[in-house]
Amino acid sequence: MTLQELFDQTANHPTSILIFFLMIPITSFVMGAMTNEEERYESPWKYIYSTLIYFACIPGILAIAMCFYHIFFDRTSFLQLNVFTYFLPIIAMVASVFVIRQDVDLDYVPGFNRIPGLAMMIFVTFIVILLIQKTRIWVIFNGGSAMNLVFLFVGLFLLFYFGMSRFFTSNATPARKTSRKIW
Repeated sequence: MTLQELFDQTANHPTSILIFFLMIPITSFVMGAMTNEEERYESPWKYIYSTLIYFACIPGILAIAMCFYHIFFDRTSFLQLNVFTYFLPIIAMVASVFVIRQDVDLDYVPGFNRIPGLAMMIFVTFIVILLIQKTRIWVIFNGGSAMNLVFLFVGLFLLFYFGMSRFFTSNATPARKTSRKIW
């Protein structure tokens, strides 16, 4: 099965993908209603919030990358993209993070600081692929300046290094703020 066949399958049967992406914000809303503020930061609940964020953000980030791919590489119009496979994951990601942010401070959710690093690595990879396709890298070696190649390398290296460091850093949970006064 190719990726295009998977997208066609979800386009032909949108009910399952709609249920999946609707259940993420609904589950986080129900969890917020079931627990009090102190329970949300304890062990089983914070990992459930983390799982919900990853279930929403990874397909959302990949859907953003696929939208950019279709716009820049395939020259496809937004009007031709399927709503359920390209825009629903993005909307569900934003809605899920918004609902979870209402209940929990995202600094205390394990692994949340790695999602921007993942987005940065996907963005850098997209830029590298776009530059190689659009500039035809052999032009840089034959007729272009060597300084262009150096600037391209340094810029992409710094972006990739920043993304990798954000992705692989340890998730040190900051101390929780308490409202009780200690005398």
